[in-house]
Amino acid sequence: MPHDFRDEEPGTARVIPITAARRRATDGGAGAVEDRVAALLDFLRRRVAGEYEVDEFGFDPELNDKVLLELIRPLYRHWFRVETTGLANVPGEAGALVVANHSGTVPVDALMLQVALHDEHPAHRALRLLGADLVYQLPVLGHLSRKSGHTLACPEDADRLMRKGELVGVFPEGFKGVGKPFSERYKLQRFGRGGFVASAIRAQVPIIPCAIVGAEEIYPKIGDFRSLARLLGLPYIPITPLFPWLGPLGLLPLPSKWMIQFGEPVRTDEYDPEEAEDPMLVFNLTDQVRELIQQQLNHLRLQRGHAFPPFF
Repeated sequence: MPHDFRDEEPGTARVIPITAARRRATDGGAGAVEDRVAALLDFLRRRVAGEYEVDEFGFDPELNDKVLLELIRPLYRHWFRVETTGLANVPGEAGALVVANHSGTVPVDALMLQVALHDEHPAHRALRLLGADLVYQLPVLGHLSRKSGHTLACPEDADRLMRKGELVGVFPEGFKGVGKPFSERYKLQRFGRGGFVASAIRAQVPIIPCAIVGAEEIYPKIGDFRSLARLLGLPYIPITPLFPWLGPLGLLPLPSKWMIQFGEPVRTDEYDPEEAEDPMLVFNLTDQVRELIQQQLNHLRLQRGHAFPPFF
């Protein structure tokens, strides 16, 4: 029978049971902190015990989501304030090839693209980026790249991933794009011989043109230590308005406003897989994709406006 508090005498104390939910609400969120600590300890226990999965390419989905991407999410959300559009053009399960422009002196755009597709896409898709040989010749960077899903930019790996239904990403400009001077910003460099197009045709997956605006301004490259770069076997060592003049502080990327747009897919299933060996077809499709991305870049720059709002 419900208790009628009107029958209580004035000054009578009431005892109300404190449930777990009420306890968390009244202790300033301590319960949520305890949950996070428990989840962290469980994560560490499973890592030590080897209770996690790694695929044939070295991809570790749990480490990528809970550690590697978590480290760069603040850059994505608060520093660059990335806006992503056109995600409906990226399939939810099937294989596809995302082709994007490359820039920024340091390839931060690759990391932001990964966060965008993992966090913003309804299917939380992992992007399997194809990287240059140099990436995998560096001990720490090469190992972390494998763990985060990257693999060597070779036709065999690309074909296998796309046939498995993976979302593969490629930057055809390579170091020519990421290392171009600031005076050539948002002007696409040559896309090579179109190996990415041939892979997409062989795997019969769509090509998703992707434009990234914002990366060009994070490290404006105004010069290059060419002799030192050759000595160290690097494609370039940049000179920017802040580096090397400010020392380590010059390595901080400028907080430009970013926008990422995924365009309408370019179908490849209209061709036979054998047509991937036709150099003229591959050249024409490569040129078509390049032109689509350049158009997207031009439109997106106008849509974004100033690179550093509200400062300029």
